[in-house]
Amino acid sequence: MASDHAHKPVIALAMTGASGAQYGFRLLQTLIAADCRVYLMISKAAQVVIGMETDVALPGRNAEIQKTLAIKYQAAEGQLRVFGEDEWTAPVASGSNDVDAMVVCPCSMGALSAIAHGASNNLLERAADAVLKERKRLVLVPRESPYSDIHLENMLKLSRMDAVIVDANPGFYNKPGSVDDLVDFVVAKILDQLGVEHELQPKWGSDR
Repeated sequence: MASDHAHKPVIALAMTGASGAQYGFRLLQTLIAADCRVYLMISKAAQVVIGMETDVALPGRNAEIQKTLAIKYQAAEGQLRVFGEDEWTAPVASGSNDVDAMVVCPCSMGALSAIAHGASNNLLERAADAVLKERKRLVLVPRESPYSDIHLENMLKLSRMDAVIVDANPGFYNKPGSVDDLVDFVVAKILDQLGVEHELQPKWGSDR
């Protein structure tokens, strides 16, 4: 999904109530910096976790969340759109949308289960269902430990549907010096799956 002058990738990004809000916000920041257009969905549970894990203060209304994050990450006009769980007229609710790929980051086990079974009870789940049925790239970033048989079976089921599971599991061979380095390690793995160029981590075998 390499970007060019004619088309910049359109990414649907969903944040659920799993721990790891830092991953989602760093991914959002890098996608905007890469000139991608982003459709963002933040679940109600995610808003609770965001308040616990970060210093990002999100307002109550989606339009205000969109304005706040657009300013924070210097998004161009129209580059970032934020949708609520019940906004069924959002572009991501239909397979005829212009989305190139979708990422659920972080992905709770509840969201992963619902996606694996096609529940489509909210916009996030429906968006993932639309991406799967259209055979587009779906990247799920679970953050849980230990995994139960149910979790593993759901991940295997989704992998067999060509979804990509990128575990929120940072490596240490680049000798991270901060929490930000650990976050960037995982976000770099996600961007690689989306085909979005980045400089968050050196490629293996490159000058380090």
